[in-house]
Amino acid sequence: MSTYVIGDIQGCYTELQKLLELINFNPRQDVLWCTGDLVNRGPNSLEVLRFFKGLKERAIVVLGNHDLHLLAVAQGHTKYLKPKDTLTPILEAPDAQELLTWLRHRPFLHYDVHFRLTLIHAGLPPQWNLQQARQYAVEIEEVLGGSKYKDYLAHLYGNEPKKWSEKLRGWDRIRFMTNCFTRLRYCNAEGELALKKKGNPNNYDDEDKPWFLWSHRASRDMQIIFGHWSALGYYADNNVYGVDTGCLWGGALTALRLEDKRVFTLPCAGECTPPENPF
Repeated sequence: MSTYVIGDIQGCYTELQKLLELINFNPRQDVLWCTGDLVNRGPNSLEVLRFFKGLKERAIVVLGNHDLHLLAVAQGHTKYLKPKDTLTPILEAPDAQELLTWLRHRPFLHYDVHFRLTLIHAGLPPQWNLQQARQYAVEIEEVLGGSKYKDYLAHLYGNEPKKWSEKLRGWDRIRFMTNCFTRLRYCNAEGELALKKKGNPNNYDDEDKPWFLWSHRASRDMQIIFGHWSALGYYADNNVYGVDTGCLWGGALTALRLEDKRVFTLPCAGECTPPENPF
């Protein structure tokens, strides 16, 4: 049995299937993890959702910002729709409600005791250790998976507050935690999020750095696998693994086998590349 982690797919179903063929993935004995962002911008988000839902216990998926975006749009928050979104086939599918319910109950963080690995979509602020990160993930999972999920999705969007405090309450608290797990790339030494910054991490300044480069971060002893940062490419250093290699933007789709840390890469076939690269 092998366990593979795949970076952000975003509807690139053709490349996903080719990568699974490359690694000889066997759903009867192997396990497939994904860093989130199963959907949007690519051409076949519906097929990707159906595939992962069909894997049942053989798949572990954490939620990404595009997955949450789909859930919000499905609840009528269409003012946040963007021209490049490709969510309509999911919303119009006969099994849409089943797929959305399944997605809504995915975790924000997965911790594996055997591998001593933590799987998230984006990042952790420097104040959070493993115990705190797991606690805060459960806190927002209970809201999204519970009766108040419509309120959660209505208060999802926004860049405030920028800095963590245990004194945060209500939707400000929930929004900050969500932004860390699903949107964080850069922050300053005090953990103030710089959510508008993205792109090549080699261009960071002394004030805002990639979240994993702060040497004082409480999660520095954790092994963390994340996605969300296609401009970063495959990254393995500082006790973290970044596996979003930008298939959607003409890059590649990457799988990391956890047993031996072997990396498998499949170049984009060109079907997923949207008309405009954000970087």
